[in-house]
Amino acid sequence: MEYRILFGVLFAVLLCVSPVEAAMKLESSEHWVRVEFDALPQTAAEVAPGKTPEETAALTVAALVRFTEDQEAGIAMLNVLRGPRPLSPHDIQLLKDQLLKDRDYVARSHFNGATPENDYTPIQPYSVTVSDNPNSYLAEGYATLYIRSGGADSPRPIMLRLKPSTGEWFLWENPGLLTGIRVPASKDPWR
Repeated sequence: MEYRILFGVLFAVLLCVSPVEAAMKLESSEHWVRVEFDALPQTAAEVAPGKTPEETAALTVAALVRFTEDQEAGIAMLNVLRGPRPLSPHDIQLLKDQLLKDRDYVARSHFNGATPENDYTPIQPYSVTVSDNPNSYLAEGYATLYIRSGGADSPRPIMLRLKPSTGEWFLWENPGLLTGIRVPASKDPWR
């Protein structure tokens, strides 16, 4: 399979990669990367830790959305992205509290085009924009990146950890992706 990485609009590089990576395209600028999905992964077999922290961050959003549709599949996907540090019972309860109970839109809000006005319906193809800042790589082997939410005023942090022996980036922390945002228009009693 082929995988395309676009750097700005100047050139493209084609690489042979795994089926997981083949379902994504990366477009980047100096401080952001847009990860586009041909199709959203549905099972743990369809995700893998990324070769870049941006890939893993975007796959985390997809796994959180999957959790809102099928808890077991979402947990399995997140555990793959977390590697040797699976979700604890506390982590799972936090996911249930923040993403279920009529709040499934929180996870979808991180896809490009999803806003309160359109009830957090993302544009197709699905894509996630991941950004960094001058402090993103202060700790060796860790990256704190930011994902925009259509329902928040500022991007939400996500922390990833590099496994040097494999060059893979794993999900380390993601509570910023679970915090409250503006309610969708259809659920706003003041509209």
